[in-house]
This record gives sequence, structure tokens and C-alpha cells, in this order.
Amino acid sequence: MILKTEVCRFCESDIESVINFGKMPIANGFISSVDLDNEYFFNLEAAYCPKCTLFQLVEMPDPKILFNQNYAYHSGESNSMQLHFSEICDLLINKYNLNKNHFCVEIGNNDGGIVEYLNLKGFSHLGVDPSKNVSDIAKGKGINVLNDYFSLETSNKIIQSNSKADFILAANALAHIPDLYSVFSGIENLLTDKGIFITEDPYLLDVLNKTSYDQIYDEHVFIFSLTSMQNICNKFNLEIFDVEHVNTAGGSLRYFISKKNVYKKSSNFNKFLDYENNKNLLDTNTYKLFSNNCLNSKNTTIDLFDKILSENKSICGYGATSKSTTIFNYCNIDTKYIKFITDTTKIKQNKLSPGMHIPIYDYEYFQKNQTDYCFLLAWNL
Repeated sequence: MILKTEVCRFCESDIESVINFGKMPIANGFISSVDLDNEYFFNLEAAYCPKCTLFQLVEMPDPKILFNQNYAYHSGESNSMQLHFSEICDLLINKYNLNKNHFCVEIGNNDGGIVEYLNLKGFSHLGVDPSKNVSDIAKGKGINVLNDYFSLETSNKIIQSNSKADFILAANALAHIPDLYSVFSGIENLLTDKGIFITEDPYLLDVLNKTSYDQIYDEHVFIFSLTSMQNICNKFNLEIFDVEHVNTAGGSLRYFISKKNVYKKSSNFNKFLDYENNKNLLDTNTYKLFSNNCLNSKNTTIDLFDKILSENKSICGYGATSKSTTIFNYCNIDTKYIKFITDTTKIKQNKLSPGMHIPIYDYEYFQKNQTDYCFLLAWNL
């Protein structure tokens, strides 16, 4: 099932197409050779809304296809993400005086997440994640987990079984959820009067400035800016009072959100709002330039790979990332160019990359079969 829209998924205004990457497989759909005939494809097209500035997918596979018992991304196998989650835990303690009476909920905690570190320090917590396999891993670590999609209904369940939340957390999770109304209704409902929702996701301005079009794939139904996030909050009794730029996911913006008129807006909030206004997020030419830059990047990449092959040199890929699915399929990079990909995630090993079917091996294979060049696919980490 494909969730397709011709209007903004949030404000229902007309959207304008930015770039169409064509037929694309599931980004995390690492596949066995016996299943190739059943591989799933959809049309990957990005658009933006001139009214609320939400950058979004036109088509998105049903979330049940993406987030299930075989979900292939495990944040627990990324050392850099573990350090990042630990730092967010310390931020709650040092900046917001987190104590044992506070209750914290994380949306999309995967196989651990921020709540893993809250649990280790003895804080009251709950992780909410729709993928059963990673939820089971988190439960095995002693983390309190609800295996479900976060929504208004889910927030009521949490209140009934626990309490309202002093802190709601999300790291690279909101961009994956198509029904923002239900999510933000749930956040508004679950937060205490002085509670804080801290969320971070890939930042639209970083995507545009770096031409990091690999941020666009099936799970990233939205790529947010401060302007669009503010427009979302305005529909609820919520407001952003502070923002921080962080380096995760190739450049993310961290938003600090509360009920309206609770906290004073920071100077950082005004600085980033001015920055976005100066970058002309409502100007069609901004997105035309991005589309042209994507095509130039594609052509440059193919030319580079052709040059390397003409010199009888070999290339492998490092990190079987969901982002690499967009690059390989948009640029038509297959085993002609990439001999293999190495990855430390066991569920991906000895499978084939989505669409282009490049074999994926463990790190030991990479060490024993070194190539002349290595294409870094996990550049965002």
C-alpha cells in the first residue's frame, strides 16, 4: 500500500514538486537472493508546501511495510549514536535538573535510545517503538518499552498506566511519522504543564546547502526546518522556545518545545528564524537550485566512478545505510562499480543492497578483501 498525496500532509495546501528520483526500493529493505522477485518498489518524489514550508514525500509506503519485525536499523550498533544518546541524557540532568520524580518518554527509541541511558541511571522512563524486533532487544536490556506507534490514543494509554510526562524525547523519529496531527496531539496531551518535548531531526537547510539528497528516502516522509516546525506547533497549544544545531544525521536541528507561554524564547530561536528567512525557504528558485545540484552531484559521481574503473581500480562501500539506497538507485550504481559493501549490523550481512543488489559482508571480509577505493556511505556518522 502506498500513501500518496497531492496536497500537504499537514496543512492540506497545494504542494510543489522539487525532485523525482524515480523507482526506488525500500531503503532498509536489504534482501536475500531468493526474495528478489518479490522486491517492493515505489516512486520517490519530494515536494514542498509554500504555505507551511514542510518538505515532504509525495508517496510513502505504508509504515507497516517499513517498521516491522525485520527492521534493519539498529542504533545500538552505532558507537557514535550511543555517545550521542548518552550526551542527551546528561543534558537532561545538567540543564533541566532531571530527578527521580520525573517521568521521561522517548518516541522511536529503537533497540535502546536515550531511555537506555536514563534506565542505567535509574530514572523513570518509557520507550515507544513500532518495530517489534528492536523493541524486544530494548526490553532485553531492561528498558521499559511499549511496542506501538505513538499517537493521541497511545498517549492516553501511557497516562493511564504511568502518568503525564515531564520530558518527551525523540531523536531522528518525527521525520518518519506521516500523521503529524496525531503525534502532536499526543505530545500536547502527554506533556505536563511545564513539561518539555526535545526532538531532533535532519535539518532542511543542511540538506539544501550540502545537496545531501540521500536524506530523502521512504522513512523520511518529512524534512523539517524551524519555520515548518513552528507552523506545526502553532496548530496546538505548543511552541518552540529554543533550538540547537547538532552534527548527527549529517546536520540536525534540535527543538525544545513546551506548552505556550511557559518558557522565554532564546536568542538562538531568533537567530535561526532570521537565518531561514534569509535563505528564502518560500522561494521556488531555492528548490530549483537544489534539484539542479542533485543532478550535478549524480553526474559527478558517475564520472568519478567511471574514471576509477578506467584505471582498473576497485571500489567497495563502507556502511550499508538506508541513505545509500537513494544514491545507488538514483545514480544506477551496481556491482559494476561497487564490488561489495561492508557493515557491522548482523541483520544486513550476507544480504543484498535494495534495488542494486550489491552484496553486504562483515568487517572481517572487508579487512581481507581490501579494494583500492572505499565509498563512505555512513558519512553522516
